[in-house]
Amino acid sequence: MQQDCVVVGASFAGLACATALAGSGARVTVLERKHDPGGKLHTTGILVRDVIEQVPLLDGLPGGLVRRINGVRLYAPNMSCVDLAAPGYFFLATDTPGLMRWLAAHAAAAGVTLRLGVGFTRAAREGSGFFLGDDLGRTRFLVGADGPKSTVARVLGLGENRHFLAGIEHEYAHVQIDEPDRLHCFIDRQLMPGYIGWVVQGVGVVQVGLARRLRGGDGAAVKASMAAFLAKIAPLFRFGVPAAVRAGLIPCGGIVERVAAPRVLLVGDAAGMVSPVTAGGIHMALKHGLATGHAIADFLSGRGEDPARDVRASYPTLGAKRVLRFLFDHFQSDLAFNLLLGTRPMRRAASLIYFHRRGVFDEPPARAARGRAARSR
Repeated sequence: MQQDCVVVGASFAGLACATALAGSGARVTVLERKHDPGGKLHTTGILVRDVIEQVPLLDGLPGGLVRRINGVRLYAPNMSCVDLAAPGYFFLATDTPGLMRWLAAHAAAAGVTLRLGVGFTRAAREGSGFFLGDDLGRTRFLVGADGPKSTVARVLGLGENRHFLAGIEHEYAHVQIDEPDRLHCFIDRQLMPGYIGWVVQGVGVVQVGLARRLRGGDGAAVKASMAAFLAKIAPLFRFGVPAAVRAGLIPCGGIVERVAAPRVLLVGDAAGMVSPVTAGGIHMALKHGLATGHAIADFLSGRGEDPARDVRASYPTLGAKRVLRFLFDHFQSDLAFNLLLGTRPMRRAASLIYFHRRGVFDEPPARAARGRAARSR
């Protein structure tokens, strides 16, 4: 069995890459060890406005799979808070399992062969491609889109992620939170060193989670942080018993050192293509997955060079964000956030991180409430 390209991993990046390839007429197969592309996910699934505007793959996305969120409520360690918004900017919470199944169906409709329940274990260079074993056959090109602990990277001797955040998230069904049009984000160096906690009214569920710098692989510390976080926010939110719990690793070290070799490259989490600051990777995964698919198609049809030869030119460097990650890891201060959260410079910096531009700042909730009361007298 000869294929033009095998993509390992039915991830955001993998499905985008495969769909672009199939659209060019290439014979492409996606290998996914899970039997359900929407099962056992490790992402909250928040989409930023830019991904809707810039990624045509999402044209026709069913409205029932998303829920609009118009701004952010950012909480300091002492639980004071400020609301942030930007004109016309929004986030989309998603039914992430449903979204992944929709993307997989979209890929299949484009001509992609999906092999679910089939894992990748080996690849041997052979002529102008790879031999993947008797059951998988041969391929002219190989793409690793198989997550932060990529088997493709390990087998082919490519770069591997070394620095991670550890995340955990609970889902609560039949729950409604106050201010559901806000993404509630919490800073607390004691509970979430290096990152944040969050509460979001998702599609049919409330998602509550946190991520923190992983040191020494101590998963127990993540669970303990989650228990303490739930206790801390209990005066604001009541959830009950979680309907589902998920956990996973989030690469935060930037693009891996060796992201490609002749006729093989990594995309998405496997490549470390995640913002070191926000830990967001869906936008980049979809955008660069599509671009990679088109570049591979050009190469296989003789219209371009192997994209693995100069892959660094098309991948984001994330240099400035890696600096911010270093500063946040080493100089994060709860006292500073408590004192400065309500100041204009801090609010401006937060808005730039969340909205990628100058935002319009809402009044802090308590101040806004006092103003409304005064005007009503």
